[in-house]
Amino acid sequence: MPKFLLMVNHDCGVFDEPMDQWEPADIAAHFDYYSALGRELADSGELSRFTALADPQLAKIVRADGTDAPPLVTVGPFPETETTHFLAGFHVLDVASEARALEIAARISAVPGPGGAPTQRPVEVRQVMTDHRGDNTPY
Repeated sequence: MPKFLLMVNHDCGVFDEPMDQWEPADIAAHFDYYSALGRELADSGELSRFTALADPQLAKIVRADGTDAPPLVTVGPFPETETTHFLAGFHVLDVASEARALEIAARISAVPGPGGAPTQRPVEVRQVMTDHRGDNTPY
């Protein structure tokens, strides 16, 4: 079965206010939705991994030149990059087809926001590359 990476970015979808400004009940409903979906995908054997990431304010960018010199570490926030381009979390799926990965991505995009309305957050779907031997072993 192919593996797919579903990447959810930090974009608030159709809502202008970031999650830290939502009502507590809306935040709880948001995470309850993710928990229920995660349990369903784990029970079906389709979920390999789900990880939510900390706020982009805590991000760091590392650049190294390949020498013994210490790497350059830049601490966020990064004014040159909008926070909407930061990864909020990701899912790794073992699914039967790309169509199934897209179906799950649509459910993730529909996670509830304020008032229970779907956030319509963008979810990028990428197939995990297999190695050059062609035996479907992920790199």
